[in-house]
Amino acid sequence: MIIYSVTTSVFHSHEEEWLTWMQEKHIPDVMATGYFSDFDFNKLLDPQPEGGTSTYNVQYYLDSFSDYHYYITEKAPALREEHEKEFGKHSVSFRTVLKRMDT
Repeated sequence: MIIYSVTTSVFHSHEEEWLTWMQEKHIPDVMATGYFSDFDFNKLLDPQPEGGTSTYNVQYYLDSFSDYHYYITEKAPALREEHEKEFGKHSVSFRTVLKRMDT
């Protein structure tokens, strides 16, 4: 299983608006692409973020790396642009790709 992980720090002044937008708009739009089987949405508790921000992480689950590749090339640019337009001045994100190691 492949995990596409997006971590975002958002200023407290826009946190509630961002949370609503993520839950009602962005995450549903990402899931509607059909590339992901599930997701987890989490808030970072420790270490405490600095600078008047809160940090969140969304982990989207994919069956294969090729699904990730198609998502990144076909769907992600427009979704990232929309996020940047809505919250680019009030947040910063970084992305990683992981492989679940079953034991």
